[in-house]
Amino acid sequence: MQGASESADLWRLTVQHSPIGMALVGVDGRPLMVNRALCDMLGYDEPQLARMGFPEFTHPDDVDADVALFGRTLAGEIDSYRLRKRYLHADGRIVWGDLSVALVRHADGEPQHFIAQLLDVTEQQEHQERLKAAKADADRERQTLEAIFETVNVGLLLIGSDGRYERMNRRHLETMNLPFPDGHEGSAGQLGHVYYLDGKTLMGKEDMPSYRAAQGEEFDDYRYWVGDDPVTRAAFSTSARQMRGPSGERIGAALAYQEITDLMRAMQVKDEFVSSVSHELRTPLTSVLGFLEILCDDEEIPPGAQAQLRVVQRNAVRLQSLLSDLLQVGQDVEGGLQLRRTDVDLARLVRYAVEAARPQADKRRVSIAVDVPDDLRLSVDEQRIRQVVDNLVSNAVKYTGDGGSVTVVLRRDSEGVVLEVSDTGIGIAPDEVDQVFTRFFRGGRALELHIPGTGLGLDIVSSIVAAHGGAVSLESELGRGSTFRVTLPFSGL
Repeated sequence: MQGASESADLWRLTVQHSPIGMALVGVDGRPLMVNRALCDMLGYDEPQLARMGFPEFTHPDDVDADVALFGRTLAGEIDSYRLRKRYLHADGRIVWGDLSVALVRHADGEPQHFIAQLLDVTEQQEHQERLKAAKADADRERQTLEAIFETVNVGLLLIGSDGRYERMNRRHLETMNLPFPDGHEGSAGQLGHVYYLDGKTLMGKEDMPSYRAAQGEEFDDYRYWVGDDPVTRAAFSTSARQMRGPSGERIGAALAYQEITDLMRAMQVKDEFVSSVSHELRTPLTSVLGFLEILCDDEEIPPGAQAQLRVVQRNAVRLQSLLSDLLQVGQDVEGGLQLRRTDVDLARLVRYAVEAARPQADKRRVSIAVDVPDDLRLSVDEQRIRQVVDNLVSNAVKYTGDGGSVTVVLRRDSEGVVLEVSDTGIGIAPDEVDQVFTRFFRGGRALELHIPGTGLGLDIVSSIVAAHGGAVSLESELGRGSTFRVTLPFSGL
């Protein structure tokens, strides 16, 4: 009897000091004995728990499931059960428990009591619920993106880091037959009926938008024509962005294709109209200017009429300049600029251009500083480059207020020859900087000040520089001035 008593005491001590909540529960559902871990878990002391039935500290939504399993065990249908359920802590919060229950029977098979073990899994349960909520949010986000991906009226293409097509939306798939009527192999850079903007020259692999994106490039509004038939072909504007992993590694590229056929055809019609009108007006205007020059030199015309004729002549010259700009734009549209390269001393050309601008600068009290070498030769189209310099210098003077200054610098660097024209003028707003080389664009500040202009000069500058294989850029700050930088390579294209 003493050995049995010692075993019972040992078992009781084991239960009391177990880190897992444990209890002996009578067949009526009331605790017969609870250990310290269970009391700490639920926030009650032993006498309190002893007076309570387990439904009293079980969450109401979980009582029925526990009662049903409890009853089945008493009925002998099962010997034990396990259940994850919620308990009501003494302070009102919810405690999640992993409950294991087994029935102990007398030797004659009658139920004696239950042994229950309860493990606190609140933190684990909350973590699972957070994961579940996060997954639900991710699923909603994925479904939203999926809907956007498939319904936008823009072709979307995803390319893997190996250059293989990973996915495209319905809109892009619908347009693939035009450039690739024989099918596409799903790899960046495949050649097809893709043409440069002249609509005549087939695009090479290195210039294909998918190939450029697969090589790591990012770009916006890259325009071209697709389709073998000039009547049914379409124009597209494509943009590309690189996709990167958590560590910044490149994992592919995303491209967006926007059809702009109507826009491009409308621009062609407009350019053809402008070019045609310019040609038609140039001949009679030349005649008008010739007779005006004769009249202005006629000494028999009274001084008052002479002054009025000079006003007419100045405006006719301005109109001739405008027509020249329009014709220049028309030539660029029709077939690209035709360059006549010769060995040109750019330093001399820049000095002449500055001297030509000095009378207007002196009238506006604008100083012009020049920093050019004695001689700097390059193979360029002299007339075209003179247009570039004249345009930039005259613009700098025109947009600089009285008492301001213009600086013209010509130098050689590792990339080629660099021309910089800086001024202390009105400057350009940050949101307009990217538009200054767009045809017919006039800045908001210039319009406010009623500064005359057509918005063609910088477009012409950009076209001439591009035809020479160079680049032109702009740095500007509203109210503080601008710097235009032209870079011409040592060897032409």
